[in-house]
Amino acid sequence: MANALPAIETLSSSDALNGRIVEFPVDRPLITDGGGCVTPLTIAYQTYGELNAERSNAILLCHALTGDQHAANMHPLTGKPGWWDVMVGPGKPFDTERFFIVCSNVVGGCLGTSGPSSINPATGQAYGLGFPVVTIRDMVRAQAMLIDHLGVDQLFCVAGGSMGGMQVLQWAASYPERVFSAMPIATAPKHSSQNIAFHEVGRQAVMADPDWRGGRYLEFGVRPEKGLAVARMAAHITYLSEPALQRKFGRKLQDRAAPTFSFDADFQIENYLRYQGMAFVDRFDANSYLYVTRACDYFDLAADYGGSLAQAFKGAKTRYCVVSFNSDWLYPTSASRAIVHALNASGASVSFVEIDSDKGHDAFLVYEPDFIATTRGFLEAAATARGLPRASETRAK
Repeated sequence: MANALPAIETLSSSDALNGRIVEFPVDRPLITDGGGCVTPLTIAYQTYGELNAERSNAILLCHALTGDQHAANMHPLTGKPGWWDVMVGPGKPFDTERFFIVCSNVVGGCLGTSGPSSINPATGQAYGLGFPVVTIRDMVRAQAMLIDHLGVDQLFCVAGGSMGGMQVLQWAASYPERVFSAMPIATAPKHSSQNIAFHEVGRQAVMADPDWRGGRYLEFGVRPEKGLAVARMAAHITYLSEPALQRKFGRKLQDRAAPTFSFDADFQIENYLRYQGMAFVDRFDANSYLYVTRACDYFDLAADYGGSLAQAFKGAKTRYCVVSFNSDWLYPTSASRAIVHALNASGASVSFVEIDSDKGHDAFLVYEPDFIATTRGFLEAAATARGLPRASETRAK
């Protein structure tokens, strides 16, 4: 069993903004791929369900780009259900009556885990751009420290979509002996040049806002809200599909019978994007947006193994279920097939499902019956192989 690291754990303030907090002392720093050092390292996380006596039922959920640790509880800032509420809970695929679910905010994030808005103990001010640039592997290293702290030697499953799927792949490559099963969903083994381009547009929108102040906006009591909102608007388009946009919005006008011949939000889609942009700035930090998008850009798993993706998974005994959605053009099915081919070449146990959906990249976040059935079936089979009680047996108790 993993040895728990010496760390200080506390509950957050009374508004439960962050959830559970663990702080690793200065002699347990996070050394980043870029040569930086995060110390003390703070990780905010949530748990759902109970860890069994054998510590064999723990599942780590890895959130996507702008997600956080609030996977299945009411979000303290938005008042909305957690980002994977459709999948996590009693009787749901990630069944909290059977499994111990852990979800942490990534390093570089902005909801309790160390990131650019955290206070730099050396200056007493927010780190801003003084925070080390982080990678997906750095995020996973921090998660491994948390899992050690929780006393879990091997995770029953690591699952996540989009940037979360990248973390799943990195977990399987970096800690194969600690991952019994893995679900990389709607993701890719490397970030494409097109995706890097989209992220750069978003970053430039943030940095072009006069209130960004070279990343020091917190010192001046302002926020680059307009730039961050535009970044979110541009990104949100990539999460949807053209058929879904056409079905939902088409060319419908927003609360008017005719065009205004102005630059107001005449069309419903314009109003929708503006709403998404402004809602986003209320819950996310602008510098964190720069950091997490950069982490995705740097992700190229094969590059760490001599250009061979199969080499990253060689010899691993992890069971995999790779999932894609046929309307996802941000991380298309071809990217998932590349993962499957590499896993097959490495001799891994892998199943692959391409789900028919018109909901685009965000399909894994909404109610999609085939995805729910796929997840439930994979976890049930993995639980049987792991020797965990069946769902019916758990409920009988």
